[in-house]
Amino acid sequence: MGIGKEVKNRYISRNSKFDYLPETDRYLTHIGQPKYRFNIIGSGNIGQEHMKVTMLEERATIHGIYDPNPSSVEQANKLFSLLSPNTPLINYDSLEKACHDPEVDGLIICTPNYTHIDIVREAIRSGKHILLEKPMATTLQDAYEITQIARDYHAVFQIGLQYRYKAIYAEAIYEALERKAIGNVKTISITEHRPPFLDKVNQWNKFSKYSGGTLVEKCCHYFDLMNLFAQAKPVQVYANGNMDVNFTEFEYKNEKSDIIDNAFVTVLYENGVRTNFNLCMFSPTFYEEMVICGDGGRLKASENEDFLSFKRPRNQLEIMRGEGKPSRVTTPCYPSHIEESGHGGATYYEHIYFVDNIEGIPTSTAKVDEGFWSVVVGIAAEESIRTGKVVLVEELLKNRGILI
Repeated sequence: MGIGKEVKNRYISRNSKFDYLPETDRYLTHIGQPKYRFNIIGSGNIGQEHMKVTMLEERATIHGIYDPNPSSVEQANKLFSLLSPNTPLINYDSLEKACHDPEVDGLIICTPNYTHIDIVREAIRSGKHILLEKPMATTLQDAYEITQIARDYHAVFQIGLQYRYKAIYAEAIYEALERKAIGNVKTISITEHRPPFLDKVNQWNKFSKYSGGTLVEKCCHYFDLMNLFAQAKPVQVYANGNMDVNFTEFEYKNEKSDIIDNAFVTVLYENGVRTNFNLCMFSPTFYEEMVICGDGGRLKASENEDFLSFKRPRNQLEIMRGEGKPSRVTTPCYPSHIEESGHGGATYYEHIYFVDNIEGIPTSTAKVDEGFWSVVVGIAAEESIRTGKVVLVEELLKNRGILI
């Protein structure tokens, strides 16, 4: 039975109320056979999010997982048994086996940040399509090595900078960069206020040597957005920040946590665009905001999750253009089952575009070079906090032996 072009709602096909239908009677609720098989390297919280979204997207399935932590493997197997009850999930006992299984088309790497470089060195030997979680690496040298490894790679090599697909930012990209609704971009301001980092296996995200530092680990998403909207390379970074509230007394295996929990970061771009980033990780609620000012107007995008008893829009996009053109306020969003699948729905679209990339369909996914520059800004900001000085990006790269 063929499926018409009108069938585009995956929510209908996944609705359990239609489970009574025999396969021969499914049309609107038909689920096609997946074309691709992916392995997940690192099956913790983020790995399981990728598992859920792969199955929701439907064009691929999860073939197997590899993770040296037994608890993560156990949880991932439980989740997969709910997502696909009649499908076996291979549990590999080595990274090599997971990377080189001939039955697999792609690898999704979502292990702790500091492990990325070694895993990429093995994964690249497989020739398979790769989705590498952010940040691509924790040091400039490792990030640069990955860009060199991926430069002539014949398969897809996608970086997991998926905030650009969140509803508010996807609309902002369209308005500011395609529609030019606010004219030429001149200044960009981004705010993230949120609770502290969550617990991780071996608490790796509480130590800069494993995470790359807070401004690399968490904030590379926002630096990617700043780079994207600025449409230029960063040339100068100044930051101040500190460890004031979170984990000040935290120790793990006799080592004290050293990650900052608040910062202000200013970045100057080669085309004169000026940006700033405001981070607070001891906020009781989640709040994101981006304000872009151009020579033709002002754009504001925001997202919040709070505990208030009254309802208010979670997402909001404002475009203010004075007397010359219409202004408006909107609430961009995706269907609830997509937004709830992870990172406000962005992870879902990241997977849509990963499969599209595999099929040769043009997309706007973050390329390896873009992943590199998001790490550059984060590392420059961490360096600026340590030294108290403005960091010149060209000088920083040169001091690390990197010539761009």
